[in-house]
Amino acid sequence: MDDTIALARVARERRRGGEMVPVRRRRARSRGNRTVKLVVAIGVLLTLAMLFGWSGFALVAVAAAIVALTVLVLRKRPAPVPTPEKIAQAELKTLPAQTARWLEAQRPALPAPAVTLVERLDRRLDTLAGQLATLDDDSPVAGEIRRLVGEQLPAFVADYARVPPTMRATPRNGKTPDQQLVEGLGVIEREMGDISARLAQGDLDALETKRRFLEVKYEGE
Repeated sequence: MDDTIALARVARERRRGGEMVPVRRRRARSRGNRTVKLVVAIGVLLTLAMLFGWSGFALVAVAAAIVALTVLVLRKRPAPVPTPEKIAQAELKTLPAQTARWLEAQRPALPAPAVTLVERLDRRLDTLAGQLATLDDDSPVAGEIRRLVGEQLPAFVADYARVPPTMRATPRNGKTPDQQLVEGLGVIEREMGDISARLAQGDLDALETKRRFLEVKYEGE
């Protein structure tokens, strides 16, 4: 099922001329862009200094400007992690990215088995991010995604986080809170996969139809 969803994503993005970029890779790319801009600015200042033969005082001023610019870039704070309340009110097309950012921030507090599921959820959210770009906000599946991704997932993880750490490995009704977390995240991850498969069905059908058309038209001849 994951392979068919991936094929549909590739077909969709090729028609749009776009590229799917994982949430974490987009964040890293943003930081890299700021670094590139800083390097370019420093290069421009140094080039001007060499071309115009500035005096020692001017060179000191340029160096001070470089240091100030470096400090400003390095001190720039990252965007705050969205709260579950803000996630619930987010636009549909930004919902997967905001949920992914929030989930990433919760990773240090989660048990090791849950971290693997967080990785899988992150990939599911990346898939949904591309599929929601053209989805009608008023459609039934949009409401389903809002409840699952924007409400139930954050609420479930938040409920676990409120359990005292010393009690998370203590069985209750046959299962520990850690086990309950892992099983619940697994249910959510599978449901997200089912939703993505349903959203991709139209693209998969279109791909199959065009393949058959090409076979009939060219191989038949």
